[in-house]
Order: sequence, then C-alpha cells, then structure tokens
Amino acid sequence: MILRHTSQHNDQLRYSLEGETNRMTSRDIVCNKIHFRHDPKWSRRLGPVEGGGLLLCVACLIEMIDDEDIASVRKSSALSSVSGVLKCSPGALRELLQQDHRVCLHFTAKLLGMLQTAEDPVTLEKVDQVLVQLLLELQSELSFRFVLDEIHKQLSEQLSVKHFLPTFSFLGNLIKAAPTVSQSLVTHYVPLLDRLCSALLFPDEALKGAVVYVWLQLLGAPGGSAAQSLPSAVRDRVCNVLLKTLANASSPQLLRNCVGLLSQLVHLADAVSVLMNSLSCQVMCDENEDILANNSQSLSQNQDQQPPDHCLLPLILKKLLLSGDENLQVTSAKCIASVLVHSPSQYSAPFINADVPEFLFDRLACSSNEVLLWSAYSCLLLLTEEPLFFSQCHSVYGMESLVRSLKESLQLTNLEVPKQGLLLLREILERQPATVRLFPSGPGFVAVSEVLVVGVSSSCLLVATQAASVTSALFRLDHQSRPVQYEAMIKLIEAITNRFVSLTLPSPAHLRSSGRMKRSDPSSQALRSEGFLLQALVCFQSACRLAEECASDPVLKENMFTAPYKHSGAQDSLESLCQCLLRCCDAVWIPTVIRMCERAPSAPILQNFYSILSSQFTLLPSLMAAFANKLASSGFYKLAVEHKGLLCAGNSSFAFLPLTHSFRNPNLNASCCGFLQKLSMCLLSQSDLPSGSHQHDLKEVENLLLHNLPSLCYRLSEWPSVLCEYQGPQAPKYCLVIMLRLALQQGDRLLPDQIVFSNVVWLLRSVQEQGCVVPHSVLRSALYLLAVTQDKSPSLDGASLNCISKALSSCQSFSSLYFHHPALIHFMCRYPELAEKFAALVLELWLTKEQDTNTGPTRADTQEEKESRADERSDQKTDTETMELLSVMEKYPAVILTLLDMVCTREAPLAERVLGVLEVLLGGQRDYNINLCTNLRPALLQALQRVSVVNTDHGFEEEYSAQAVSMLLSNSGLMDQLQTVFSSSSSSSFSAPSLSPSACPPLALLCCCHLLLSSLITLQRVHSTQVHKSITWSLDTAVQRLLTQKRNTDSLLLISYLRLLQALLDTDLASEVVCLTSGPGLVGLRPLGIEDGALYPLGSRGAQCLSIALSGLLLQKHELLLRASVNCLSSLLGFLQRKSPATAKHVVCQPWSRFLLHSLLSSGKSCLLHPAILRFIILLLQDSGTPVLREPDLLQVTEAVERRGVKELSKEAEQALRLLLTQIQSRDLLPREEHKQKVKNMIEELGEPDQSCRRSQSHSVLHVGDVPLCLSDFVL
Repeated sequence: MILRHTSQHNDQLRYSLEGETNRMTSRDIVCNKIHFRHDPKWSRRLGPVEGGGLLLCVACLIEMIDDEDIASVRKSSALSSVSGVLKCSPGALRELLQQDHRVCLHFTAKLLGMLQTAEDPVTLEKVDQVLVQLLLELQSELSFRFVLDEIHKQLSEQLSVKHFLPTFSFLGNLIKAAPTVSQSLVTHYVPLLDRLCSALLFPDEALKGAVVYVWLQLLGAPGGSAAQSLPSAVRDRVCNVLLKTLANASSPQLLRNCVGLLSQLVHLADAVSVLMNSLSCQVMCDENEDILANNSQSLSQNQDQQPPDHCLLPLILKKLLLSGDENLQVTSAKCIASVLVHSPSQYSAPFINADVPEFLFDRLACSSNEVLLWSAYSCLLLLTEEPLFFSQCHSVYGMESLVRSLKESLQLTNLEVPKQGLLLLREILERQPATVRLFPSGPGFVAVSEVLVVGVSSSCLLVATQAASVTSALFRLDHQSRPVQYEAMIKLIEAITNRFVSLTLPSPAHLRSSGRMKRSDPSSQALRSEGFLLQALVCFQSACRLAEECASDPVLKENMFTAPYKHSGAQDSLESLCQCLLRCCDAVWIPTVIRMCERAPSAPILQNFYSILSSQFTLLPSLMAAFANKLASSGFYKLAVEHKGLLCAGNSSFAFLPLTHSFRNPNLNASCCGFLQKLSMCLLSQSDLPSGSHQHDLKEVENLLLHNLPSLCYRLSEWPSVLCEYQGPQAPKYCLVIMLRLALQQGDRLLPDQIVFSNVVWLLRSVQEQGCVVPHSVLRSALYLLAVTQDKSPSLDGASLNCISKALSSCQSFSSLYFHHPALIHFMCRYPELAEKFAALVLELWLTKEQDTNTGPTRADTQEEKESRADERSDQKTDTETMELLSVMEKYPAVILTLLDMVCTREAPLAERVLGVLEVLLGGQRDYNINLCTNLRPALLQALQRVSVVNTDHGFEEEYSAQAVSMLLSNSGLMDQLQTVFSSSSSSSFSAPSLSPSACPPLALLCCCHLLLSSLITLQRVHSTQVHKSITWSLDTAVQRLLTQKRNTDSLLLISYLRLLQALLDTDLASEVVCLTSGPGLVGLRPLGIEDGALYPLGSRGAQCLSIALSGLLLQKHELLLRASVNCLSSLLGFLQRKSPATAKHVVCQPWSRFLLHSLLSSGKSCLLHPAILRFIILLLQDSGTPVLREPDLLQVTEAVERRGVKELSKEAEQALRLLLTQIQSRDLLPREEHKQKVKNMIEELGEPDQSCRRSQSHSVLHVGDVPLCLSDFVL
C-alpha cells in the first residue's frame, strides 16, 4: 500500500486493527496503533512545534474511514477534526493529498461511499460538510469530474434511489458552494441530469426535496449560464415532473423547494411555455419518465392547440395563494408575475379562467405584507392587459379590496408599494370598458376619491404624482356614478391644488448652476415637482373635459338622482364643480405654471396648461367675459405667442410657413392656437360691433384664426418683419393685426405704438397695391390700431392718407367699422382728408352710442319735455362723451361746423344731443381760446343758412317756418354777425390788397350769409314777420361787383349775390330786413329825377348797369350761374314793370339785348334749346314785343327743335318751349301758315304741362363745397 512505511521492517509492521483498541489523541488526527506504519510524508504537524500544533495523518484518516469496525461516532469525530483543519489551516490538507492524486481520489471516493453506507445523520452531515470543504480546498476540475462520475456511476449501478438522499443533498450543497459545477453538469453530464429527473418519481418526499434542491441550486447558479445551457429536452422534462411533484407535494420542505425551483424556471421563456402548456391530465398520469421524455417535444409542438382550461400551473399557484404561509403566497405571486411578464396576452387567460385575480384581490384585502402587496399589485397589473379580466368583471369584484389595500399601503414607509397599487388602479380605470360600470353607486366612487385625496396629499411627490395620474383616469364619464359625485371631485381638485404649496419651483440661481444636470438627475426635487405639476395639469384637463361632457348631458347636468338634502347646499352640482375649476385655475394653477415655466418653459406642461385655459371658456359662459379680460390684460397674448415662437417654430427662416411644414411640438402648437382663438373670439364677442355685422365679423375672424394661427410660430420681436413682408399670403398678417387690436383693447401693448402704426399703414398699402381688399373685421382692427397708436407716431403723408381713405371707403357701411373710443374721433378729425369724408359719421355714431345708453323709449318729446331735459342738462355734470368732444373741438375747430351741420340734417334726438354739446361749449364752463369763439360765429351763420335750405327743401309747415323766421329776426346777435360779415366783405371789395387774409370773410361764409339773408327776406315777406334790427347792405357795391369784377369773383359768390338781389327785387327793394344804401353811380346826383326816385335805391342808371351785368353773365357756361342770372333778370324786369314800365322797355330794347340774343342764337343748338336761354327769349318777348326779336330768330328756334326732336328735350326745356310757342302763337309772330302749322304741331307734340319736374327739384339740395343750395331756388 502506498501509505505504508518503506523501511526494512515493513513486513513486520503490517497494519491490523483486529482485536486491538485503536486510540486517537484528543488533538491529533492519527491512530497510534497504526500510525507508525505510515510514511511520514502523509503526516504534518499544523502550527509551531514548540507550541504543540495538531498532528494530521492522512493515512490514518483514510484507514479509519475505510474500516467498517470503527464506530461511526469515532469517524464522525475524526471528520469533525478534519473540517476544523480545513477551516483553520487552509491548504494544509491539500498539500498532503496533492503528493499523489490517487490518494486524493481514493479519499474522495471513500467519503462518497460513506454517503451511501452511513446511517447516522450526524455522520452523514459531517461527510457532506467535509466533502464540500475538501473539493473547495482542492479547486480541481479533475476532483469535480471524479465526484460527478462517481455519483452517476452509483445511480447507474443501483436500481433504486432509496439511499441516495444524502448524495443528492451533498450534490445540491456542492453546486451551491461551487457554482462552476453547474456548468459542468449541464454540459457533460446530461445522463446524470436525466437520472435526477427520474429520481423525482420516487415516492419519498424527503428524497424528492433533495433532488429538487439540486435542481434549484443548478438553475439558480450565479450568472444564469447553467439555466441557459440546459438542454431543452431536460428542461422540458424538469418542468413536467416539477408540476407533478408540486401538485402532489405535502411536506413543507418539498413544497418550499418546488416553489423555489418554479420561481427559477418561470424566468426562462421556454420553460414558461412548457409549464403553461402542460395539461393536468398528462401530468397526473402514471406514465414513466421515458414516456414523458419522449412526449416533451410533441407537447412543445402542440402547445398552441391545448385548451387553457386544463392548464395546471395556474391552479397550483392559486392553491399556493390559499395557503397560510405568507412566504408561499409571496412566491406564488412572484411566479404569476414572472409568467405573465413573458407574454401577458398569451398567458393571462389561463390565470383569469382559474379565478386567480379573485384570489389575488382577496390577498390584498387581508394582508399587510409589503412584499405580498407589491407582488399581488404587479400580477393584477399584468392581468389587466387581457380584456377577459374586465369581461369577467374581476375589476368590479376587486375594486373594494383594492381600495381597502391602498388605504393601508399609503400608510407604509415603503412607498414603492402604494405606487404600484396606484398604478394598478390607474390601469383598471383606463382599461375598464365603458359598458361595464365600476361605480354603479355613489359610495364606491367616493371611497376611491378619498383614497386618491390621501395619495395626492402624500409627502412623497412620486406617490402624489401617481395619485394624480389615477385621478385623471377617474375623471372619465363612464366612471361617474348616478348621481354624479361632484362634491367628491371638488375635494380631489382642491387636494391637488393645495399640494402646489409644497412644490419646489426652480429658482433662477438653481437653473443657472444646474442647467441640464437637473434633468439628468431623476431624484431632483425640482424635477419631481415638475413631474407632479405635469400630471396634475393632465388631471385638471380631464376634470374640465368631464365637466364639459356632463354639461352636454341634461341628466348629468341636473343630477336628478341626488338626495334632496344635498340640493339645498348646492355643493354637489355641476355648477359648483365648474366654479371650483375656474377658481383654482385663476388663483393657483395659473400663477404656479407661469412661475414654473418662467425660466425654463416645458412643452408638455404648457400644452396641458393652454388646453385647460381653453376649456374654461365653455364651463361658465356668464363669467367668461371677465375671465377673458383678465387674461388679456395680464399679458396672456404675449405669453402664448412667445411660447409658440420659442417651442414650436421650426428651423426655416421663411416668413410664412405652410401648414404642412414640420413644426416642433405640434400638440403644444395646437393647444396654444386653440387658446388664442377662444380668447380672441370671447373678446371680440364683447366688443361694440354693430348688430348687423356682428355675426359676420365673428365668423370671419374665427375662420382666419382657425386656418392661420398654426403657421404663425413667431416671437413678438419677429412680428414687424412678418407684417412688412410684401410677398406671401395676407391672411397670417390679418391674424396678427386682430390679435394686436384685441390685446391693445385690454391694455397689453404687444409692440411699441410707433411700430404698430407704421406696420399697419404698410400693410394697408401693400394689400391695395396687390389689388386685394382688406376683410371687414381686419379693417376694423387696423382702424383701431391706427387711432389708438397715433399719438406716439409721426403724421401720415398724403399717399398713406389716400390709402386709408380708400380702404375705409371700400366698406359699404362705415358704421360697421365704428368703435366707441375717443381716439377714433381724434384720428378722423386730425387729417382734413379723412375729416371731409368720415368726421360727420364718426361724430354721429359717437353721440348715438352715448344716447342709446342714456335714453329710454324713442318716442317724440313734447316741447315741455325738451325744455325740462335742457334744464336738467345744464345742472348735471358734463358727461365723458361731451368732454371728449369738447377736447376735439378745441384741437380741431372745424368739428364745430360738422356738429352744426348735424343740427340741421339729423333726426330730432340726435340734433338735440348735438345742441346739448354746443350748449356746454358756449356755456362758459371752460376757458376757451378766443380763436375758437371767432371761428364759431361764422360756422353758426353757415348752419343757419343750411336750416333755411332744409326748411325750404322739406317743405316745413307754415307755422314752424314762421316761428323759425321770427326767432332768427329777433336775435340781434345773429343780425350783428351778418352785418359784420357784410361789412368786412364790402371793405375788402376794393381794398383787398391792403387787408390780411384773416380780415376777409371766407368765401363759403360770405356765400352762406347772402343765401341766409335772401331766405330771411323772402320768408319775412311771406309771413309779415316783425323785424327788430335791420342789416345795412350796399346795393351800389353789389352792382359794381357784378358789373366790373365778375371775372375776378368766384362763381358761387356771384350766384349768392344774384339770389340776394333777386329776393330784394321781389320785395321792390323795400324789405324791412335790409336797409339798402345807394350811391351816385346808381341814382345820380340829388335831387333825384322822377325815374330815379321811382326806382330808388337802384335808379335808372343802376337798372341799366344791373341789366348789362346780368346780360354778360348769360354768356357764362356755368349752369347755376346761368339760371341765377335769368331768374334775377326776370325779377329785375318785374321790378321795373311795377315801378317804371318805360324804363323796363328801354332796358330790354337796348342794343346790347340784340347783340346778346345774336350771340346766344349763334352758339349752337345745345345752347339755344337750354331752358334758361328759352326763358330769356320769353322775357324779351314779354317786355319788348317784336323790336328785339325778329321772325328769323324765332324760326331759328323752331328749326333747332325740329332737328333735335321734342322727345329729346328735358322736362324743364319742354315747359319753357311750350310757353315760348304759346306766346308766338297767341301774338301771331310767325304769320305764314306753314310756320303757324309747324308751331301748332310742336305744341300738340309737347302735350300738357308736367309739374313733376318742379316738384322733384324742389325737394333736392345740392352741396357745392361747404355751401348747400336748394335747387328750387334755381327753377326757371
């Protein structure tokens, strides 16, 4: 033997223990009886010699183990000492054994043999322990292989595995202690693995436990390489045998080992496939392992064809859930989760059909174990991905248990548990079909909401964020009970709102220092606060959407199933919910989001934020006007525009991007656009639009914003360049103009006034240059911007004014462009080009707007009521509108004339309102510039002239006409003012170069005064009105002007002179209104002759001069001047006929009359047949007979009529021709028969006289500049 001594006494010292008592010292591992025979190389003293170290002899140890006569107790003691050596002296035993590997293997084999032969549990335990320690000490692949070979050999030689329990236990411990053995097993010892599978069929549960322990350690080896390398056939067989073992296991140890092994297998996708497709009937049958092995492949191939109802694994795991061992329950839940993770859609149905969800919910209801709760939450979370979970009403059944467990889990310190539970609740709420209600009654909904209130109030932001996410899912219409629990929703909204106080908002210093680092650190408190805010916004938006849906459903809106006692408080109503949403949004949410995004805007946060703001416009319509005004005045136009430009704009620099362009953050862009559109429409609906254009403007603006806002992703600094872009579509620019106007109306200046003013002018000009028409609503906005920003902008040039005037004139009704703002009046009155066309309209609308708000029914007022209201006006404080008008009149005096014109031409209520303004102006309540009063007096005169024209034009009743004339003639101030104008005119007639322009009355004023005086003369004569003060007027000056200065005098002034002279001549120059002065140029020297006395103050010479002057005016081409001259000549001849017939005949028969007639007859047929010329010929016939008119002259007229045709003549020409032909016929001025017949035929063709022409002309007013003329005064 290799262990024996090799000295010369070798044969005499044979090792024999028969009949001897072998003793071993208490410290040394030697046998004194036999030790002397062993070669010293197999012995070693451990530790220092002088210290008495332990003596170890391997030979003694091996012989003791191999000797069956030695008691197991002594063997156990020796093994215990060896174990101590291996622990305390690492490497000592290895050095002894490595001297000869055969000794090492022999020692190992002897120990393995003891596992089969020893019966004492203590000895077996020591053998197991020493074997494991020895193999670990050796760290030799050869030793490991030897052990595995020996175990496989033992299993192969034995027909039964009855005594292999210690061996299997050792193998499991070895794999656990030396994980590398597992890789060798699955790689080189597949037959051994098959033997291990077969061993599980042995009925002894202790042995099965040991085998399962081996598999557990094998598959659980670190790294998982052994499990991945396990042959599929072996793996499938293990799965099938494990299911059978687990199904029939009764001992706790076997059960725990099996569950442990199962928890390892379920991490392997292929193993899960086998486990979930192993049918219970196959596993429960008594077929041997060979059959199972042969069928494993076919099972895998046919796994998709197996009915899920017979799947055994869910039933086994459900059984474990029902056990009283929480560890088994936890492991079972983990196994379920591990299976489902591989394919929830494939594996959920068997678990659901096995009612596993029901038992999981039961575990939630009765357990406070954190691990079990988390595992159960995870399993149920995966099961919710299967529709069968909901169709079988597991969600409805388990809701109460889930809520109860959440109440408990929210109190735990491990916050991962409530987070997982809240995640499960959210998934159930989101996936629950609408056809199956989770909360058919109120208490269930209230219970969930109470849990969520606790959740969102949690000190952990992550839990609060998860709870807010669940709340957003709860705010779904089909989750609402009947009646709807509005009060519970209000509490949830308020709880989330109150949570904002503890949020950590990013400070500017923090943002500068951290930058991107903050977003890379998920544990950052600021980042968690941002996450909570985002989820809270999503929740709030869901609440707003739910409120809108409830409002559209009458049943939910009324909440008719609410208990009667709740109706009284109105806390459980839709209106209270909407008020809560608006209140929280206004007071907390808006400031919080603005602070959060002030330095670092977040697209997801802003997207939900603007969607929430948009929703508010539909919840409480009655409060939206104030809400919109507050938003606009607080800068929300600027805020939304800047966020669109910052976060949504692409990289293109092109001014106008098409809708197909790829923008960043399209959802945010859509949200901002929706908010801006609703805000704009709300503000626009409040504006003072005329009723006729209101709906049209709203629709027009809505379409503009809807189609163009998405492409307007520019910051405010870019707007000027966009507005000034000549090319490209105009519609986006129109949107900018509208938003600029609406923001400015609320005091938010998006751009400086000067820039806005110049850009709007540029836009209007560019649109006109392109031949386009500005939409009505845009034009109104542009006008508003021009008016409000004019003070800080330069004055407009002629081209710009022409452009604006053209744009305003393109609108059919200016009133539809009007807005009630003082700046509009100032803008229109600032520029004469605009004032001429639009000032009167603006003033009328300004006063009408004010009048509509302050007056009652529009019935006719009595004189007493008017006087009473005038007295009240004088006592009341001047209103704002009047003060604005006074300011305008001070700055632009021409407005006074416009107001005076309105007194004459507008309806009574408006005219009275204008008079009230003028009363304030003249009442001395303020200190006015003297020039203002100076300008007012002439304007009043012009207005009074217009009154006379309008009275004549409209044919006012005689009573009112007489009252008006009496009032005017009794007004000494009026007469003095007229006298002043005439005196100034008379003094400037011949010495104009020496006078300043301001000393000469304006042409329009002088014309109006002449016409007013002529009307007063005529009306005074008609009504015999008393005159209190006369006006002195120089007849000599007037005649001289007509005679010598007509070429240098304006035609309108000549016409006014002629009208005044006509009125005076009709009164025989003896009107009480006018005191005429004459001179030597008219009446000659005194004493006057008979003719001069009869014709005084005109005189015979004056009559001739006036006749000559009028004759000269007949040659003028001016229509009105020609008519006025003929009428004045008719009045002159009438005056002369009454005062001196001889003089009248003499005047007519003068040579110049013949010359004038010849000139007129030679001027052509168009002039010859003019009504005025025909009338002049009639006058010559009446006052002269035949000396002036000869037969050829009359024939020339008739021939002209024949050539032109009677039907081609005007009505007025027909009447004059009829009168002329009648005189020719009656006086037989054409004696030849053929001529008489021709005249007769013409008279018959003309027919009866038609008075419609005179009537139509008498109701017409012609405005020549600032002078109105009544056409009835020019009828021939």
